[in-house]
Amino acid sequence: MHTANSKLQTAMRTYNYNDLSAADIKTLVQRNVDPANEIRAIVEDIIEKVKAHGDSALLDFALKFDKVELDKLYLDKDELIEIASTVSDAQKAALQIAYTNIFTFHQAQVKKEDKVETMPGVTCWREMRPVEKVGLYIPGGSAVLPSTFLMLGIPARIAGCHEIVVCSPPQKNGKVNAFIAYVALLLGIDRVYLAGGAQAIAAMAYGTETITKVDKIFGPGNQFVTKAKTIIQSTTTTAIDMPAGPSEVLVIADETANPAYVAADLLAQAEHGIDSQAILVCTSDKIAEEVLAEVDKQVPVLPRAEIVKQALANSYIVVTNTVDAAMAFSNSYAPEHLILSTANWKVQTANILNAGSVFLGNLTPESAGDYASGTNHTLPTSSYSRAYSGVSVDSFVKKITFQYITPEGIKNIGASVEILAELEGLHAHKNAVSIRLKE
Repeated sequence: MHTANSKLQTAMRTYNYNDLSAADIKTLVQRNVDPANEIRAIVEDIIEKVKAHGDSALLDFALKFDKVELDKLYLDKDELIEIASTVSDAQKAALQIAYTNIFTFHQAQVKKEDKVETMPGVTCWREMRPVEKVGLYIPGGSAVLPSTFLMLGIPARIAGCHEIVVCSPPQKNGKVNAFIAYVALLLGIDRVYLAGGAQAIAAMAYGTETITKVDKIFGPGNQFVTKAKTIIQSTTTTAIDMPAGPSEVLVIADETANPAYVAADLLAQAEHGIDSQAILVCTSDKIAEEVLAEVDKQVPVLPRAEIVKQALANSYIVVTNTVDAAMAFSNSYAPEHLILSTANWKVQTANILNAGSVFLGNLTPESAGDYASGTNHTLPTSSYSRAYSGVSVDSFVKKITFQYITPEGIKNIGASVEILAELEGLHAHKNAVSIRLKE
């Protein structure tokens, strides 16, 4: 694998696609690997302590990880109203626009399915039911994310979930951010639990003296949160939305791309955290150089510049000869966010196999989807877009199948069921039909 390093201050590794073997690409697209299982060991210990000690363990972890001594583990409605009072009218208006667009997009996902008569007298259909108790994890570490609260809370409300448990890490003052408090009120949620990290996931999965055990847990987080969710999914009856870890973006750019826009999109993702990844796949060295020059211009003025630089050190550029080759690499990488800054994006959309959410053309920044276009920003990372979709109303519901058979129907289907049951050696199954046919 041949790599050339940029001489620019905010250097990103650069690779030539033609020089990469299949093994090189496989190595290159891997991320968030925990070969020694160090993260797993830490998370398993946290889960066991929460399972054994409940609220007491959560208070201890708040002191250890969040550096705050809590008097209680939640904020009630009156406290949320007081905290939210500092939100300005302009900020409320922006959050309301985001709320409306997200609600509009997700409400359209609710569709009643038709009943299907598979043969005369045999009718089958599906009906939607909400997951009764859901847990929403709202990150609050290096960046507070009320947008994530909207992305999870709105489809949960549309689905009709009976109980919504919300966990978010406490800030240094032992409370949550004013914007999270305001969103809670927008969503009609009267309590927010002050718990973060793997311990919050464990609390929602097992329940504590204060926190209700839920049926399914939603929300992105760091590698510890993601590991906790995957452990919980395999060891308890609590499900998860998906493994959603450190954020990532892949931008495909050709000669029609605006280098300043591309650089801004890469940096927008890089500022999430030091373990975020921003990948540029472009069709010439010239584009790579122009984007890197723009990166150098834009980084110094960012308040989170130091985080960005560390994330960029974890990122890279791949130079291909064609957009088709760039798309092939993207499908191997399976990005959380995919931006097509290309002339022929309308043609290329059909070639996208693996991606969480896609942003088309030069005027569609990934930030729009993060906040207010309407699509959901809780998406599969770390190549999980190969198998998972992003969060939607479907994530918060179950589809239950129904069937109804008439006298005509049992006559039409009966003989086939008898034969199939008999060939499998399940004679009680056969008799359940035969006894009806005799009537």
